[in-house]
Amino acid sequence: MNPEPLPAVRAVRAQPALTRPGGSPLKVLVVDDEPSLAELLTSALRYEGWDVRAVLDGHGAIRAAREVEPDVVVLDVMLPDLDGLSVLRRIREHDPHVPVLFLTARDAVEDRVAGLLAGGDDYVTKPFSLEEVVARLRGLLRRAGASAAVPDAAIVVGDLVLDEDSHDVTRGGDPVALSATEFELLRFLMRNQRRVVSKAEILDRVWHYDFGGQTNIVELYISYLRRKIEKGRTPMIHTLRGVGYVLKPGADAT
Repeated sequence: MNPEPLPAVRAVRAQPALTRPGGSPLKVLVVDDEPSLAELLTSALRYEGWDVRAVLDGHGAIRAAREVEPDVVVLDVMLPDLDGLSVLRRIREHDPHVPVLFLTARDAVEDRVAGLLAGGDDYVTKPFSLEEVVARLRGLLRRAGASAAVPDAAIVVGDLVLDEDSHDVTRGGDPVALSATEFELLRFLMRNQRRVVSKAEILDRVWHYDFGGQTNIVELYISYLRRKIEKGRTPMIHTLRGVGYVLKPGADAT
């Protein structure tokens, strides 16, 4: 039975966001042979601002772990080709210290013990709450020293962090100096991350239509933002001609 998809989309993040100490997104490898469950986990973890890679089998997991070098692994015990314990041993040959959270339908005590003795750091049985999985992953990441807390007032998209209280903006841990209008425009785009917003919406929310009749004011300020947050980095602000703009983490560039 699939878990309840309650935590996949939340209006308010219950806990401060976690990032790598330098401010870049934490990397998570999800391994589960049920596509719908893998997609659900991916959505929930991406909501936390993390960079997620999902695979459906053991051999794919071993390859992905070498390519991605994740900060934490969510690993199903029962896979179609290799069992999760074998996958864990192969991953640990490459990275002996990466934290691993086992997911399994087996809830017998001996199964839990086997998973932990094999080197798993935590163990959750199906069906499970996504809230619980996220909470346990946060705990593993903190204990492993792989993460740093982002203030409650921060909005995080990939490695871009905007603090609504202090008005500080950083990308990859580097400060970004913005004017008041640039800050409001970026805040609006980040609050609507992954959603296309039209020029009319931007004018209404950022300028409240008080823009002196300059119909190109949105394009002008978008260009200012791009120069400041994208210089020498992966683009995050994308134009959909005739529709509007969308801000996405750098890895999602179109």
